[in-house]
Amino acid sequence: MKEQEQTRCSFCGNAQSSESPLIVGLEGHICETCVRLANQVVSSWGRKREIAKPLKKPPIPIEIKAHLDKYVIGQEKAKETLSVAVYNHYKRLAAESQAEAIGMDGDMVEVDKSNILLLGPSGTGKTLLASTLARIVGVPFVIADATTLTQAGYVGEDVESILHRLLDAAEGSVGLAEWGIVYIDEIDKLARSAESAHGVRDVSGEGVQQALLKLVEGTSVRLGDKGRRKDADAQLLDTRNILFIAGGAFSGLENVVDKRLQPEKTGIGFHAQLPDQQEPSDDDVFHETHPDDLKHFGLIPEFIGRFPVIAALEQLDIDALIKILTEPRNALVRQYSQLFKYDNVELEFTQDALREVAEQALSRGTGARGLRGVLETLLQKTMFELPSHDRVVRCLVDGAAVRGEEPIKQITADTTDSQSTTDQGPEQKLQA
Repeated sequence: MKEQEQTRCSFCGNAQSSESPLIVGLEGHICETCVRLANQVVSSWGRKREIAKPLKKPPIPIEIKAHLDKYVIGQEKAKETLSVAVYNHYKRLAAESQAEAIGMDGDMVEVDKSNILLLGPSGTGKTLLASTLARIVGVPFVIADATTLTQAGYVGEDVESILHRLLDAAEGSVGLAEWGIVYIDEIDKLARSAESAHGVRDVSGEGVQQALLKLVEGTSVRLGDKGRRKDADAQLLDTRNILFIAGGAFSGLENVVDKRLQPEKTGIGFHAQLPDQQEPSDDDVFHETHPDDLKHFGLIPEFIGRFPVIAALEQLDIDALIKILTEPRNALVRQYSQLFKYDNVELEFTQDALREVAEQALSRGTGARGLRGVLETLLQKTMFELPSHDRVVRCLVDGAAVRGEEPIKQITADTTDSQSTTDQGPEQKLQA
C-alpha cells in the first residue's frame, strides 16, 4: 500500500525517486522534466510578447543612413530620402501607440502615412535598400512581384496574397504585421501604356493598380485561410500603418522627363532657339521626375498620389561596383573568400582584377547583379578542381585571369622561394 501511495508529479505523474526528485508546492509536486518544459513554454510566450510589442523609439535618420552605408554603396540622395521617410513613419506610429495607451489619442492630429516610390535602373539596390530598412527597424518584411499580381477572379495571385505573406512573416501576429513593410517590385510593369505584340493595351496592369489603391492607402482586410472562403473567424488586418515601398526600373521614363525639361524646338531661321548642347544624364533626369511624368509613363493618377515620396537611384559606375565587391559587410569578395576558406584556401584579388570584374559586369547592363555572374564564371573551374588538391593554400586572381589570358594562380604549400618571390608583385598591389 505504501508503494501505491508514493508521491508523484502533479503534471506528468512520474513517481518520486532518487533519480527524479520532485519540487514540493502548496497544491502538488513537479518534476525536473516538467520544469524544463514549462520554462520553454514561458520563454516562447515572452518572445511573442516582445515581438508584438510596438516600436517605442525608432532610430533617427542619421543612424538609419549610417546603417544603410554598411550594406549599400553610393545612392546618397536616395538613402537620405528613405531615412527621413522611414523615421517619420515609425515616429508617428510610436507616438500614436503611446497616446492610445494613455487614452489621449482623441486629442492628436492624425498624420497620414507617406509611401515611397523608388526609381532606378536594374541592379542599383532598390530591393536591398528596402530589406535593409526593415531589418534596421525590426519589423516584418515581404517582397511582392507586381508582374505576378492579377485582378480578383483571374489566374494568379491577387493583391490580398501580399497580406497573407506579411502575416506569415509576423508569425501570425496581426499587431506586428500592421507595422510591417511591403516592397512591391517591378511596379513599372503595371503601366497601362504597355502594349502587347498585337498592339492592344494591357488592361490587367491598370486593374491591378486599381486593386492596390485601397490596400496602399489603408483599409481593413479580412484574411481567411488560404484557398478557403472568408468567414467570421478570419483575422482582420488594418493596412493603414503598413509602409508600402514600390520600385521599378521605369525604362523609358527618362525620355518622358527629358521631353518635359527640353521641349522640341522646331523653329528655323536666324532667330530660332537651338536646343541645349549638353543633355542631362539619365541620373539627373530621374531626380527631376514629377508625378505628371509618371502619369504620362502609364501609372494612373490615383496610384501615383498614394506614393508621395519619390527617391531616384543612380546608375552604378566602375568605381561604385569595385566598392560593392569589397566594402559592404556581405561583399561578394568576402563571400567567395569564405567559400574558399572552408577548403583551407586563401582567395586574393589584385586591384586590376577587381577593375576587370567591374568592367565586365558594367558591360552586361544588369548593375550589381552582374558581379556575381562574372565571379561565378571566373571561379567555376577553380572551385571544381580545388577540393581535389589538398596542397593548395592560396589562389591569386589577377587581371589576366579575369580577361581569360591566364589561369588563376594556385599556390601550394611546398612552393619554392623563387615562385613565391614571383607572386609577390600582384599580392603587394592588393595589400596596398
